[in-house]
Amino acid sequence: MKYDMLMIRYGELTLKGKNRGRFERTVLKHVESVLSSFPAAQTQTEYGRLYIMLNGEDAAKVSAELKKIFGLHSISPVLVCPSELDQIIETSTSFIRQLAPAEGTTFKVTARRVWKRFPHSSHEMNHLVGAPVLQEFPQLKISMKQPEIELRIEIREHGTYIYSEVIHGVGGFPRGSNGKAMLLLSGGIDSPVAGYSGMRRGLEVECVHFFSYPFTSPKAKEKVLELAKVLSGYTGSVKVHLVPFTDVQTSFTTVGQDNLIITLMRRSMLRIATKLAERQGALALLTGDSLGQVASQTLQSMNVIGRATDLPILRPLITMDKNEIVDIAQKIGTYDLSILPYEDCCTLFVPKSPTTNPNLHVVERVEASIPNLEAMLEEAVKQTETVVLRPDSVIEVDREETIDENWF
Repeated sequence: MKYDMLMIRYGELTLKGKNRGRFERTVLKHVESVLSSFPAAQTQTEYGRLYIMLNGEDAAKVSAELKKIFGLHSISPVLVCPSELDQIIETSTSFIRQLAPAEGTTFKVTARRVWKRFPHSSHEMNHLVGAPVLQEFPQLKISMKQPEIELRIEIREHGTYIYSEVIHGVGGFPRGSNGKAMLLLSGGIDSPVAGYSGMRRGLEVECVHFFSYPFTSPKAKEKVLELAKVLSGYTGSVKVHLVPFTDVQTSFTTVGQDNLIITLMRRSMLRIATKLAERQGALALLTGDSLGQVASQTLQSMNVIGRATDLPILRPLITMDKNEIVDIAQKIGTYDLSILPYEDCCTLFVPKSPTTNPNLHVVERVEASIPNLEAMLEEAVKQTETVVLRPDSVIEVDREETIDENWF
């Protein structure tokens, strides 16, 4: 069907009082950046809604891109006709004809008279439109509860909108409207879901990935970059900081405290991520921790690990079970990448019996015994490479950083 426009409804952001205007402007900017791929489309704003005039662009293709934008609750492809009874009936009948309903399809009309000078009430319009539609399509059956086709009609002074489909968006808050956080992104299932969850709450997310060459293969890094590209499909672009972690990680194998290796490693990751956050203006760290899932995610372990930074640590998955996390990963398109069998540094040097109840004072004494640990952390930050990923797979060099292109 050739639609005239898309009607877009905002979600949770409409409840935010004085922030509403700022949120809507942020969403509009994101929408317009997506529409750059659809040059004929034009935006038109209205209180609580946004309209996309398609001007010949394909409604399905535009909707597929827009429904990934945070802050958009739903999208409806719409036919527009003059606000005259005969035109509304004719357009409504044509609309149903193009849907080609099968025998027994349930149906109802829901009219809404926004323009109060229109001569027929909403209730009257339900019957005035429904009767000729049922006459032409006797295979339809009236159902007032959950019909398969709900013909929606909005009568306005400048035109009447006729539609049926409601395409659900991702909702949430607009990108970057609630500050910036650094996501510790591994190649597993959890951290990309945590990143998506943070983005959905309006966070601008920059990713920090730790690699331990030559112990981890280039395939492991490529996998993480592909995961970041999937996330960039929801925000337009994602910055990824690639941190060389080999020297730091191997230093923990020399202290004779194998059961603390995971705790020591994660504390150092938080320290490095904190230094990067300070450089990038981020106000929090974001992790994929889920309470009790592994040894480092017991409450005792998270307490000791979290003491390594003064920044807030956001853990959106903390009370989710694995099935819930997997469901979201499948929905957002990261699951199939996450289960690829390429190990990252988080799976290296894992002891047989990692502690689930580390002692903070013992951990701090062990860290103090490692020669030049702070210098190694600083060097890892200094050697960090940064790339910007976009959903079209174009990798751009962040000009503020030095990039070794041999990694790609």
